Amino acid sequence: MTLIGYHASHEQFAPSALREYSVLAEQAGFQGIKSSDHFKPWSERQAQSGFAWSWLGATMQACSSPFGVISAPGYRYHPAVLAQAAATCAEMFPDRLWLALGSGQALNESITGVQWPEKAERNARLKECAEVIRALFNGEEVTHRGRITVIEAKLYSRPERPVPLFGAAVSKESATFVASWADGLLTTSGADLKATKDVIAAFREVAGDDKPIYLQHALSWAETEDKAFEHALDQWAPVSIGGEVNWDLRRPSDFDLISTAVRREDVAETLKVSGDLQQHIAWIAELAELGADHIYLHCVGRNQMQFIEAFAPHIPSLSRHNG
Repeated sequence: MTLIGYHASHEQFAPSALREYSVLAEQAGFQGIKSSDHFKPWSERQAQSGFAWSWLGATMQACSSPFGVISAPGYRYHPAVLAQAAATCAEMFPDRLWLALGSGQALNESITGVQWPEKAERNARLKECAEVIRALFNGEEVTHRGRITVIEAKLYSRPERPVPLFGAAVSKESATFVASWADGLLTTSGADLKATKDVIAAFREVAGDDKPIYLQHALSWAETEDKAFEHALDQWAPVSIGGEVNWDLRRPSDFDLISTAVRREDVAETLKVSGDLQQHIAWIAELAELGADHIYLHCVGRNQMQFIEAFAPHIPSLSRHNG
């Protein structure tokens, strides 16, 4: 069975509003919540970026669903501190948290003043951090000297079972890399279904068929197609640039500058945009057929309450597509 969840976008909404949307999504039938973890928004128009870990404690208390979060260790977060944050949430809310690790982006991670490395170096640092976090989850005392340094770290407050540690990947190469150490895959799905298939296949080739696949599905829905495109261009145009730019720019204003060149057709290549609710349901059903265990829907517009109300009645049928 594919579970259909709600993506909580900290870049776009105040933490208090995002907690309310998550509660409403659960009450409406969404089957899980996935949280982003940003220090800065993608755009000055988004204008938010609450601390995900404070928000998780409050919102997991207000809900009973499983939660997940994606973070980048080794820059903003020392891996031991990130492990402690996740272990604390999981001890309070047993078996309800998963943690995905990614190689990060300069927008969020360069605030500590470290030199922002190229992708291969970021991957190497990520793998070291993942090994440290897993050892800490297992109750080991960790001393490690490498790209990151850890001296006699040990988690004293831990859940009975370690937090599942996923690898985040948006390319075939990254999916192959995380498959060697992750408990599952977190990837994105937008307009290109084949690209999503290829990422999943690359992960499966190394990890096998038993590890779960989680998807964050970006979409823009509104009462008309023109309105859906208006929402997408206002809130998600910077992310539509693609390439390495998304990982290397440091300021929301930089993203706003480059987004002035983004057109409707550019947005349509990176996320599903339509005013037709049934078309969106069909697209999500296609994703479920890929064998995804969880699909987290991210409606990029500011119309979150309307989105939750419109999509919720279709969750039971979508949840039956896989399996």
